[in-house]
Amino acid sequence: MEELGRKSVDEFHAADKSPMVVVLDNVRSMHNVGSVFRSADAFLVEAIYLCGYTPCPPHRDIHKTALGATETVQWKYEPDIAILMQQLKEAGYLLFAVEQAEGSVPLHQISFPTLRKIALIFGNEVEGVQAGVIAQCDACVEIPQLGMKHSLNISVAAGIALWEMHKKQQLERRV
Repeated sequence: MEELGRKSVDEFHAADKSPMVVVLDNVRSMHNVGSVFRSADAFLVEAIYLCGYTPCPPHRDIHKTALGATETVQWKYEPDIAILMQQLKEAGYLLFAVEQAEGSVPLHQISFPTLRKIALIFGNEVEGVQAGVIAQCDACVEIPQLGMKHSLNISVAAGIALWEMHKKQQLERRV
């Protein structure tokens, strides 16, 4: 681990975080939740918010894929996503639903003001982000897909979206 330059739990907690949070709304799979925790850890995300019937730690199936990230990434359960969205807006976050929807912007084309805090919202594995949630967001972004299938596992989509937004934030910081 030393050769890889990995942070300890204490170093992770003390590190400057990306001005980004993840919201999981009605995600069913504990394995998906755990995997999103790992991706959030990888990109120093501020926090994960678990909404609706999304399972919460501690649970062995979440820990199985999170591999300790539930100990590093801050998280909170909020049963009502509408309440959370209002709180995030009041705290200055731009809300981006990650979903294929009418009017969505390809992920690589989305732009936002320098150092603006963002929240990436992911929905249920089958139903996606609820229409009412999309309507309350600042934008809806989608990951372009070129093959026959036009859906990705939520944990894969979260990893891609977090990486792309992290890159954009890093570029904004350098300007």
